[in-house]
Amino acid sequence: MLKSKCIIAIFICCFIARNALSQQEVSKYEMRWAIFHPFAAKKIKRLLPEAMLVYGQVKNGGILDTFESGGKLDAFRHVFTMALLSQTIKVRKLKKLGIAHEKGNRHHFYKGHQEFGERADSLACIMDLRNNELGFEIGCHNQLVTGNELKDLVITRIKAGNAWYLKRNAKNEYVSCEYIPINMENYGKKWFLPKCLIKTNE
Repeated sequence: MLKSKCIIAIFICCFIARNALSQQEVSKYEMRWAIFHPFAAKKIKRLLPEAMLVYGQVKNGGILDTFESGGKLDAFRHVFTMALLSQTIKVRKLKKLGIAHEKGNRHHFYKGHQEFGERADSLACIMDLRNNELGFEIGCHNQLVTGNELKDLVITRIKAGNAWYLKRNAKNEYVSCEYIPINMENYGKKWFLPKCLIKTNE
């Protein structure tokens, strides 16, 4: 039984890390989560291809923006994925997964790894966790709707300003809340950056 759980954990964690929430190697935190939640992990294996298919449609359709890291498209990925998963998986388990993923992001940050072409930072992780919460709310209150219906609900909520993303200027540079451009080269391996987290209707 333990061997079976470990096999499921390895497969699912890799699937989650590379196809849903990041492009980096699986973290030990996500591995632990899958070991202790093998049945939820099996459901995730079944549902993630649908989540990524819908995400690809939104990305290619230019419905929101083009930023897979820090943008409204990033917000959609987290909100929709968690909304879809929370239709059939208990939120408390998914919250633990989301936290494990962000712990993994910080661990990978110090190793110099990137997520969707950018390095993680403190505000990006806060953004992801807040957007996960919106996903839980939408999924729990819409358990019987189809994936396409769920997609439309998520997009509507994002456009209404119920999700979060990171502020940029007209040159697509990250800026502080005082609208000062952030030169990423000045921050080296600093985890805390003066970015600005704002609602998705701002």
